[in-house]
Amino acid sequence: MKLSTKGRYGLRAVLDLAVHGEEEAISLSSIAERQNISISYLEQLIAKLKRAGIVDSKRGAQGGYILAKPATEISVGDILRACEGDLHPVDCAEVYGGTSKCKSADLCVTKYVWKRISDSINSAVDALMLSDLVEEGKILQEKHDNPDHTTFSC
Repeated sequence: MKLSTKGRYGLRAVLDLAVHGEEEAISLSSIAERQNISISYLEQLIAKLKRAGIVDSKRGAQGGYILAKPATEISVGDILRACEGDLHPVDCAEVYGGTSKCKSADLCVTKYVWKRISDSINSAVDALMLSDLVEEGKILQEKHDNPDHTTFSC
């Protein structure tokens, strides 16, 4: 399974908010600059994250975006699903409880593979909290003696 830029950039944007937005709302331009994401693309991602209840906006001179709830209550899975939709590796209604149009569904052995992979992915991203990533980032910054470097990409 490969995540699109929506999931990867959405995670980076929320992580940026978690790190920089503890004291005040953060502008999209600040996030865009730090994370090297275009503002127009970031606006689309933030809209999805806002609908999902992950980020919130503040109006006014000191306006911008903040986390809608504590980082300890936001899982990586929440963020990825808000940006990507479901995290299933294949479109197999039989596996995910939908109605199947597959003629081979009754005899399909591979649906068990897809179900196990899907369960593993979802379990992993749901167990990893945004606060865990913030702490890991702090450790890496200290290790590399660079407290100002806050880009979250590979």
